[in-house]
Amino acid sequence: MKIVFLDRDGVISIFTPNDYIKKWDEFQFLPDSISGLKKLSRSGFKIVIVSNQAGVGRGIFSEADLKDVTDRMLEELKKHDISVYRVYYCTHTPEDNCNCRKPKTGMIEKFISEHGDFEREKTFFVGDSDIDIELGFRSGMKTILVLSGKTKSKEETESWNIKPDFVVDNLDRAADIIIKQSK
Repeated sequence: MKIVFLDRDGVISIFTPNDYIKKWDEFQFLPDSISGLKKLSRSGFKIVIVSNQAGVGRGIFSEADLKDVTDRMLEELKKHDISVYRVYYCTHTPEDNCNCRKPKTGMIEKFISEHGDFEREKTFFVGDSDIDIELGFRSGMKTILVLSGKTKSKEETESWNIKPDFVVDNLDRAADIIIKQSK
């Protein structure tokens, strides 16, 4: 099974600094994210979204709001013949010190417990921040940082303890690398 793990905000949809996507009318696909997802889907990858959503834990929006945004995102993607295999969210706050909040590996471990292990060294994690890259690294995956969200330049990664394997502008470029590397 070919799998790719993706963060949501800043990779698929817009990143909202100091805020959350609380309802559907605030959600916007990033330019090139649909084309990147389409490439991955057509190449046989199972797309798994892994995202921290602490706004639920903070009471800023509800689980029902998060489900509504997710359901509508999946409906929109389906219109483009893009199938998302699974979606995992951590709704805890950093203060909860849970095992599922990125960069901890709980959401990946949950995927493994539900679907079995995967070829980690051939699998990519695509994210827009240091915690995404750290999660990918901790889980034994290759990592791609996209500069379409929280992180805006490769120079920002110079102070990171764990560096991404690749840095690209957006998910479309990341998809090209993933597909090329999988051959």
